[in-house]
Amino acid sequence: MKEVSYAFHRALPGTSYDEAILRVESALKDQGFGILTRIDVRQTLRDKIDVDFRPYIILGACNPGLAHRALSADDNVGLLLPCNVVVAETDDGAEVGFANPKSMLDIADSPEVRPVADEAEELLRRACAAL
Repeated sequence: MKEVSYAFHRALPGTSYDEAILRVESALKDQGFGILTRIDVRQTLRDKIDVDFRPYIILGACNPGLAHRALSADDNVGLLLPCNVVVAETDDGAEVGFANPKSMLDIADSPEVRPVADEAEELLRRACAAL
C-alpha cells in the first residue's frame, strides 16, 4: 500500500496474511474496538467479475463508546463509520492500513466530533504500534 495522507500503515514482514488478521483483531480489541464488518475483497472480485486479486480484507472496526459520542454530536457521522482497517498480503508478509479517523471526520466539519476523532486516532495508532 502506498502512503497516503488519510491513513497510516504498518508492514509485517514474515507474517502470514491470516496471522496478520488475527493480530490486527487482537490489537483492535485491546483498544476497545470490535469488528462489525469483514469484506473479503479477493473473494468478492472473484465472485462478481471473475478477477483474481491478492488476499485483501477490509475490516470495519467500531469502538461503541466513541461511535455513540460521535453520533450523538452529529448523526450524519454514521455515513463515515465504521473505521476501516485493511490487511493485505505482500511479497514478504502482510501490510496493514488504518483509515485516519481525523481525516475521515474532517468531512463532517463538526467541532463536537473533533475530540472523538482525536481519541479514535490515538487508539487506532496504539493498535497499529502493537502489531
